[in-house]
Formats: sequence, structure tokens, C-alpha cells
Amino acid sequence: MDLKEVMAINMRRLRYDKKLTQEELAERSGLSMRYVGSIERGAVSASVSVLGKVADALGVDPCDLIRVLKR
Repeated sequence: MDLKEVMAINMRRLRYDKKLTQEELAERSGLSMRYVGSIERGAVSASVSVLGKVADALGVDPCDLIRVLKR
């Protein structure tokens, strides 16, 4: 699994945990809803700057978005 997929999975999980919609996350992070959706689908690779914006919006450490969780 590449980091793009890892971030997609973690971002979706963290967003669900915070009970946020994609629209709410987009607003909090200053990104478009379409871009947030593309990241969550693994369709695009987010830059380090975007990683930071999303992490801030979710109230997590940026590492939490790219950490591979053991199953």
C-alpha cells in the first residue's frame, strides 16, 4: 500500500471519528470539497502543505495521516 492510499484510509477514518462531513472538513482546512474527496479516494497525492492543513482541521498530528496501522 502506498502513502496515498494510507492517507486516504486514515483521513476518512479520522473524519468519521470526528463526525465531520467532507464539506465540513473542506471548510475547516480551506480546501475544496472536491479535493478532499479526491484525497479520500486516493485519486491524488496531497502535498506536505495540504497534509498539514488537513491535520490541523482534524486536530491530529500530521504523522497520524500517513501512519500505517497494523491490523
